[in-house]
Amino acid sequence: MRATPVKRAFKYRFCPTDAQAAELSRTFGCVRKVYNLALAARTEAWTRQERVNYDQTSAMLTAWKKTEELAYLCDVSSVPLQQALRHLQTAFTNFFGKRAGYPRFKSRKRSRRSAEYTASAFRFRGGWLTLAKMTEPLDIVWSRPLPEGALPSTVTVSQDAAGRWFVSLLCEDPSVQPLAAADTAVGIDVGLDHLLTLSTGEKVANPRHERRDRARLAQAQRRLARKALGDGANRAKARRKVAKVYARITDRRRDHLHKLTTRLVRENQTIVIEDLAVRNMVKNAGLARAISDAAWWEFRGMLEYKARWYGREVIVIDRWFPSSKLCSACGALQDKMPLNVREWTCDCGTTHDRDVNAAKNILAVGLTASVCGAGVRPQRSTPGRQSAMKQKPQRREP
Repeated sequence: MRATPVKRAFKYRFCPTDAQAAELSRTFGCVRKVYNLALAARTEAWTRQERVNYDQTSAMLTAWKKTEELAYLCDVSSVPLQQALRHLQTAFTNFFGKRAGYPRFKSRKRSRRSAEYTASAFRFRGGWLTLAKMTEPLDIVWSRPLPEGALPSTVTVSQDAAGRWFVSLLCEDPSVQPLAAADTAVGIDVGLDHLLTLSTGEKVANPRHERRDRARLAQAQRRLARKALGDGANRAKARRKVAKVYARITDRRRDHLHKLTTRLVRENQTIVIEDLAVRNMVKNAGLARAISDAAWWEFRGMLEYKARWYGREVIVIDRWFPSSKLCSACGALQDKMPLNVREWTCDCGTTHDRDVNAAKNILAVGLTASVCGAGVRPQRSTPGRQSAMKQKPQRREP
């Protein structure tokens, strides 16, 4: 039994009243303003070789509220403003830990519109959620129930580019427990013709969600391009139509990946995948759109956190391992293997499907690395590092 229940975010759509929408829009703007002011202050201090922490920015926020220019910050709940400062502190912690780049300023047009409320800034009773500074509860569409007896610890309200409103409730979910141990393992080779190829020989088709809506997206983008920059209302309406097409594509892609990753985690104890440099791969102009539509990085992220939830193991092998050029039957390494070669015959007489052979090799090297303790997560700065493979023991000189 898991000692500490898993915390999960349950996301729902809701329909705000005009007063609620206005209040939330003001809150979004104030959150963005406070974040940018604090980032500017910390950046200026950084140029003087000084460091400003969260407590200092919190004191700055108190001073900003007392000025005539920023007095409007007092009109919204103070909790989302404090949370914005905490998020900035987290961003700097990741930057100093070399896990992320330097924090960037939030844009009114491009940045995500959101506000986070902690338990002191909302009331949740009988399935009704009321936020601070509001007299009426949010009209939430409860598409699925919360865990029985669950009380949200954090509530995040957001609005996407398509104009849809969402509320995310962070709750402990005691129903998420490690699954019974299984003796199955699978290697996965990702691709474009087929989204996934498993070492069992199964191939998962690539839905190509973006391609299915490409004509509708192109039409909406052409209509947006014809709107003059000064034509506020009409241009905003055309922009929302483009955003709705993108939202439809994203929702369908995410739904498919959730179903796929949940199935893989439930059926297998060990899952082996490749460490792909997706950021570099999308620089290929001819394949960038298809690679982005496949969402390999999102697939890996879902796979890893669900494996942690359910007590499974995900092994990530070196991206430089020649999985496609290696014969899974005899271990012979081919000199070349162009992308247009989908089937090939080894000198040992075995005929391989390129993707199935790669998945089998990925599984083999992942299991070998797991048993032998070899490194399967290479450092980014050492791309030439040897792939995790079973090595013969070396004789020690006396």
